[in-house]
Amino acid sequence: MTLPESDLDAIQQLGDAYRRLTAELGKVIVGQQDVIEQLLIALFARGHCVLEGVPGLAKTLLIHTLADALSLKFSRVQFTPDLMPADITGTEVIQEDKATGHREFRFLPGPVFANIVLADEINRTPPKTQAALLEAMQERQVTVGGERHRLPAPFFVLATQNPIEQEGTYPLPEAQLDRFMFMVKVDYPTEAEELAIVKQTTADIKTELTPQLDGEVLSGMADLVRRVPVADHLAQYAIRLVRQTRVRSEQTSEIVDRYLSWGAGPRASQFLVLAAKARAALNGRHCVEMEDLRAAAKPVLRHRIVTNFNAEADGVTPDDVVQRLLDNTPAEAAA
Repeated sequence: MTLPESDLDAIQQLGDAYRRLTAELGKVIVGQQDVIEQLLIALFARGHCVLEGVPGLAKTLLIHTLADALSLKFSRVQFTPDLMPADITGTEVIQEDKATGHREFRFLPGPVFANIVLADEINRTPPKTQAALLEAMQERQVTVGGERHRLPAPFFVLATQNPIEQEGTYPLPEAQLDRFMFMVKVDYPTEAEELAIVKQTTADIKTELTPQLDGEVLSGMADLVRRVPVADHLAQYAIRLVRQTRVRSEQTSEIVDRYLSWGAGPRASQFLVLAAKARAALNGRHCVEMEDLRAAAKPVLRHRIVTNFNAEADGVTPDDVVQRLLDNTPAEAAA
């Protein structure tokens, strides 16, 4: 399958937009190139993203900066233990017409009615409030008072969470984690990057960002990403990789039986192929290559596999399991 000439030109424009966005983010964010790439892949694939890292690694700043680099409506929700679902979705209030005295219910939209919603420290609020985002993430709508309210398009939930502070936190349930396309690990900067961060943030420097894309153009580029072709053998490789994570299946390896209690579902296969399409398009390529699938494997799978006590005892992380599966499933086998 080959793309029409118009789509080939559009992919070139998408690659240019990706480079411009990366350059704009680089004005504020030092380093974190892998994090920026994964965030933009999710954005152009219409996927939601959760960023996990210790405090002070600019997770919130990165999302703020991304919103500033796009002509989209942005809102931030600071999740706290006393946050209620209506604080996110909105609520109905009684409004009186002063001329007639007639009263009626009127819906006041909450902060979820935006194009980019920053769910800051999403693991600090109870499951009841976390679940308020679930319908919004999956259906792009909220239901209040029995009425459905469509969310604006495009719509992205970009969440952050702290992996080390467990007191007073509520880990996201697996069903909701599965709605996030990527879990992006934000790591410490290098020494040179940290020096640049210190010099930049302790000086009197004000950086002005120029918006690069609006919602209509972004939606068109997201449609283009889905039209990027993927060869059958590469799609089969993605499926094989995901199916190997499932405990006690016909394709399970020894490391999976030993260290996992639950594997990834079919949504992982869908997101893996979609992420590979987005990565290929952002890099100006007209079809998916093996490196695209392998680069997307960890952010797609790390929050969809559940490790057991053996993994904790041996210090084995979900990333270790995924890396072992990638090593044991060579690219040549796909052909």
